[in-house]
Amino acid sequence: MTIRPIRILGDPVLRTPADPVTSFDAELRALVRDLLDTLTGEPGRAGVAAPQIGVGLRVFSYGANNVRGYLINPRIVARSGLQDGDEGCLSIPGLAFPTPRAMQVTAEGVDEHGEPVTVTGSGLLARALQHETDHLDGVLYIDTLKGDARRQALRAVRAGFNPSPRS
Repeated sequence: MTIRPIRILGDPVLRTPADPVTSFDAELRALVRDLLDTLTGEPGRAGVAAPQIGVGLRVFSYGANNVRGYLINPRIVARSGLQDGDEGCLSIPGLAFPTPRAMQVTAEGVDEHGEPVTVTGSGLLARALQHETDHLDGVLYIDTLKGDARRQALRAVRAGFNPSPRS
């Protein structure tokens, strides 16, 4: 089991759009295993994107609502409804803010062999799929906030949060 350290806000890899996966080889399979191990390494994790472990590729793992898996080269193809609840991020430890997300989403991507995969989820799983897809675009959840929640989040980040790396 390989649990990789999580990159923290300020690391450029978190703000850089990830590259599409083009090689479906042993290195990719090892990355997928590391993402799944890192996901299960600490209770409460709903997803881990490759940039969060320092790899600039479009891959993430997810685990919510008793559903666990990964997507390579994912894209959200359908959204419906609205949920609002606190959202946090392993890369911005100790902070959580009300973050509107779609209540149900469908994401499409491929598996480690390049075969098509479709995942539909609601609630926490939908939130995780959206959050991790954003990571692959160099977007953090605090970037999606509006109004008072955004002001509070930016104030908290400027004031300094606990940037100690978490594995």
